[in-house]
Amino acid sequence: MRLLHPEEPSAVPDGQPTHRQPRWRRDFPIDWSEDEYVSRRDLVKFMLLTSLAFVAGQLSLLTQALFGSEGPEPAPRRVAAAGELPVGGAKVFEFPEGSSPRLLVRLDETRFVAYDQLCTHLQCPVLPRLDHGALHCPCHNGWFDVATGRPTAGPPRRALTRISLEVRDDGVYATGLVQEGQ
Repeated sequence: MRLLHPEEPSAVPDGQPTHRQPRWRRDFPIDWSEDEYVSRRDLVKFMLLTSLAFVAGQLSLLTQALFGSEGPEPAPRRVAAAGELPVGGAKVFEFPEGSSPRLLVRLDETRFVAYDQLCTHLQCPVLPRLDHGALHCPCHNGWFDVATGRPTAGPPRRALTRISLEVRDDGVYATGLVQEGQ
């Protein structure tokens, strides 16, 4: 490899003389052969630092999952009057305030269930299909059992997050979040 003197102009890629080059190339001469050169030491240093950044990120996620608290339990919130929904009816609500949408479904005269409305596959909204006894995700034809929130068909593999409910004082109250396996 030939080293150029700092004052010597670099060779241009098209081989034309300097006076025929566009103004930008004359103002910013680049030695193209040197531009793409990366030493092995620089490459290893870059790969090592990038790998360490990924490991640090994964360790922070693991630490948060193992030792991080989810915060205080949200206060109970009235989401519907007991007579507001007909049997088979559904209502979208937020619990806690500002969260992702939740879906309240009335199964019969006395039973209500509520789940996170976002599918566990790719976060599309699920819709009640009580004629099939299920919640349906139309994006990828995913199906969840309406009584348990567990997937029954399609790509979803995890159950929907369940919202614990209490029926009292002629109202339906959301009282907490229940993850699968709890």
